[in-house]
Amino acid sequence: MRTVAIITLLLAAPALAQTPMTGAEFDAYVTGKTMGYFADGQAFGREVYLPGRKVRWAYTADECKLGHWFAEGGNICFLYDGDPEPKCWTIWPDGEGLAASYMTDAPGVAPRTVRETTEPLSCAGPDVGV
Repeated sequence: MRTVAIITLLLAAPALAQTPMTGAEFDAYVTGKTMGYFADGQAFGREVYLPGRKVRWAYTADECKLGHWFAEGGNICFLYDGDPEPKCWTIWPDGEGLAASYMTDAPGVAPRTVRETTEPLSCAGPDVGV
C-alpha cells in the first residue's frame, strides 16, 4: 500500500509542478525584478516588472516596448503599447525559476525558461531606465 502511495505521488508531481500561477502569485514573484526569457538555452529577451503590473520588454538588442500584464483564464497576458493583441502565457514555477508556454504553442513544444537576471535590457531609445 505504501509503495502505491509513493508511486501515485511521483506520477502526480509533474502535474502539480505545472499548476499555472495566479495573477497574485505572479505579481509577488516578478515585481521589481528583471527576468530573462530563454528558448532551447538561448536568450531571446528580457522584461522588467514594474509596480502596478507595468512592464518593459525587449527582444535581445531590440527597442524597448512598454506595456502591462493581467491575469486571464489561468494565463498571464501582456499588452504592449502599439499592439492591440494580448500575448498570453501559461506560467508555472519550475524549481529554479519559472517555465512558460505561449498560447499558440503546438503540443510538444518545450516550455520557455524564465529566470531572474541582473543584466539590464539591451535596448536603445526613450524610456529605457528602470
